[in-house]
Amino acid sequence: MMTNKTWFITGASRGFGLEITKAALANGDRVVATVRKDKEQFSAQFENDKLLVVEMDVTNQQSVNAAIDEALHHFEKIDILVNNAGFGLLGAVEEGSDSEIRHMYETNVFGLLNVLRAVLPNFRAQRSGHIINLSSVGGLSGSAGWGLYCSTKFAVEGLTEALAKELAPLGIYATAVEPGYFRTNFLDGSSLTTAKHIIEDYAETSGHMREFAPKVSYKQPGDPEKLALAIVKVGHTEHPPVHLPLGNDTLKAYRLKTASFELDIEEWLDVTTSTDHDDIH
Repeated sequence: MMTNKTWFITGASRGFGLEITKAALANGDRVVATVRKDKEQFSAQFENDKLLVVEMDVTNQQSVNAAIDEALHHFEKIDILVNNAGFGLLGAVEEGSDSEIRHMYETNVFGLLNVLRAVLPNFRAQRSGHIINLSSVGGLSGSAGWGLYCSTKFAVEGLTEALAKELAPLGIYATAVEPGYFRTNFLDGSSLTTAKHIIEDYAETSGHMREFAPKVSYKQPGDPEKLALAIVKVGHTEHPPVHLPLGNDTLKAYRLKTASFELDIEEWLDVTTSTDHDDIH
């Protein structure tokens, strides 16, 4: 591929973060991998002088700032930021408690913003850089049982689209990656919590999903190693996309959504076009 890059990857201890770390190192790139704890144990897996492992909590701005400072001191530059840290909450929208929802938002949305605030001044100074935000098929289309989690990923989509426009004149790119169901540990409880409050009226919707999810764990169609290779490829692309859906299931879900959206527009077109002021032509 092109000139070697320096990556800063959050949530690198498992799942997508671990696979992207492996793929970037295999490509000859430098990687700053952030973990919440046990950095020596993580480092021992690699024994690679192009890897710097840093303990960081994305929900703590001081911790994030310190990790960025350490990365810049060690490698002098960051080329690609991968905002991967996050987790899911399974349950109907009404079933989620205030504390459960806020906890997820602190990591998935506000944690991502903490890292952005720390990295962007350096990207702006060097007039280059690439932000890769891990969204989800749930950031493109909501589904029963995943509404609360989807809402965090919809936020990531909006942030990324706006960032792409704000940063383009500065030579900086932003990409939202939307994986479908990949064979990681996401559904086994490592990165997924379930709302404690269960409402029987949602048995056929979120309740069904709550029973279904454990049954497909480690049977998902997506290959995490192939996802990591795709992300390394886009990280080395001269003009990366704003959106990178990954997986045939994601593509199918998105196309079903847009087709349904178009039907709504067609059915309600008269109402949609009737709300402008009369002096607007």
